[in-house]
Amino acid sequence: MNLFHYHLVTSRVREVEARYIGKLGFDLVARHGRIGEDLTSYEAGVSWTELDDLGFKLRLSELELGAVNVVVQPGQWPMPRVDHLGLALDDDEFDDALARAEQAELRVQEHGGRRTFVSTNAGYRLELHPPRDWIDELLQQGDRLRLSELHLKADDPDGKAEALAGILGCARIGPEVEVGDTLVRFVPGGPQGRPELYGELFV
Repeated sequence: MNLFHYHLVTSRVREVEARYIGKLGFDLVARHGRIGEDLTSYEAGVSWTELDDLGFKLRLSELELGAVNVVVQPGQWPMPRVDHLGLALDDDEFDDALARAEQAELRVQEHGGRRTFVSTNAGYRLELHPPRDWIDELLQQGDRLRLSELHLKADDPDGKAEALAGILGCARIGPEVEVGDTLVRFVPGGPQGRPELYGELFV
């Protein structure tokens, strides 16, 4: 089980993107959006000034380093909030997680057979992946960088941790959940609904 992806929503997309690229050394995979009614994507090398001149409207910005993939999407909150966490599971882990979600009567959505989202009923979702070649290739780069800890600011740390551990069958101690090699820690003082990004530790 690997937590390899998280999806952030913020009104400060350009500043958050710049932090990952400039401070943390992430690579820009692409900016996805539209010009008029046409969907389009631009890889690194095209500046925001050029995109603005083209009338480009951002849908999301995708960033990557080692075995970590981060997506930043425009939204209403200045402080980035987590929409979902992305996890790579083996076949048994994937089937067990879906069985737990079904038993708990949680909403499960499949998107074109490529992605499966599970609502935690705790303000955020989980994006679950069974074994896939492209994820295996990403995780094989983990000798360069992996997500060791993810800290999220929440209104109910224990409740949000319990929701995560319950679906994945992971060990939990209070507001901390061990998801494979990643420690997810929920800290108090955050908003209701989607938790805020509070801190990250990469190794």
